[in-house]
Amino acid sequence: MTSHDSHPVDTAAHAARPTTALVLETNNLRGTSDPARVVASLERLLRHLSAQSFPLGDLRELVITHDGLDERDAARLEAAAGRGVRFVRLADDTGYYEAKNQGFDATTADVVAFGDADCWPDPAWLERLFAPFLADPATRVVAGRTTYRDDLLGIAATSIDFMYFPSPLGEGATRNFYANNVAFHRDVFAARRYRPAEGIYRGHCQILGMRLEADGVPIRFEPRAHTTHRFPDGARELLRLRLLRGADTVEITPHLGRAFLPSEWRWLSRLGPVSPLLVLAVRLGFSARAVGRQGLSDTRGARRAAGMAIMGGIAAADAVGALARAAAGADFGVHDGGFKRGALSYHGNGDRLSVAAGGNTRSAAEAS
Repeated sequence: MTSHDSHPVDTAAHAARPTTALVLETNNLRGTSDPARVVASLERLLRHLSAQSFPLGDLRELVITHDGLDERDAARLEAAAGRGVRFVRLADDTGYYEAKNQGFDATTADVVAFGDADCWPDPAWLERLFAPFLADPATRVVAGRTTYRDDLLGIAATSIDFMYFPSPLGEGATRNFYANNVAFHRDVFAARRYRPAEGIYRGHCQILGMRLEADGVPIRFEPRAHTTHRFPDGARELLRLRLLRGADTVEITPHLGRAFLPSEWRWLSRLGPVSPLLVLAVRLGFSARAVGRQGLSDTRGARRAAGMAIMGGIAAADAVGALARAAAGADFGVHDGGFKRGALSYHGNGDRLSVAAGGNTRSAAEAS
């Protein structure tokens, strides 16, 4: 597919500024046999991104990784973005993290941001994500804040899936990031990259975060660089997501043990299925403390109790996924793109699931 890249004109005012790029992967748009829905989902997102306070035209590259867009699709998407796009065609078995690696390889910019096609960024997302690099040339990695929607289900799931932990590498730094909302200085990502492996769904960003901390590379946390991650298209898909998240715990537990436990306590990460269940229990405790600190609506009284009950249900589903993965081993069939028999589907105009006791269930996509 021909690329029609547009680059901003170099000026003296921009000479000292690092160049920037944005990589969007479409792994989470795979869950349909209708290519038109994929294009419509991407078009809707690109029209939204075209209104960013950081103009897309100021990017050196805008890259979209994909599974099979044709020339007409490409032209339609470039029109939605209001600029040229570099399209990277992936092999059919390319997973989520390898898609990001290949998207990075299609860039030349000094700073590369990564987003997901199933996320809906705030209008100032890119500006906030890039600002630390523009203000301080020593900045190496910036993590934005990812949440689900602002209702009880979204708040409860956010507290479990999108927590941020202070880093010992400096004030304002975080130990972890999420691959849907992060920017790297080129040399940092080029030297480390993701290392996709069978058996992990969405855990490689956590593993890379541990590697960065071990290497003494701080991850700056910029909570104002906010994006909203959609839920899958239905309840069955949401259950599959929870099983995958739980299964990840089995594979990530040994990494957590090596990174955070003293050598004399690392046996705790080698207790078979017990170890990931311990990790899930500890996570639930941290998640309960995180409620109300996510930039989402406050929850008090009966609403907080309902949110905690939802968190308990999510944790229980994750535990089932962990036990299934521990029992089935490789036969569980998970890889970094999802279940091998098909990825989750994220094609709705907005989140289709709702919680009766929730707050604002109208998504940003629907509001547009």
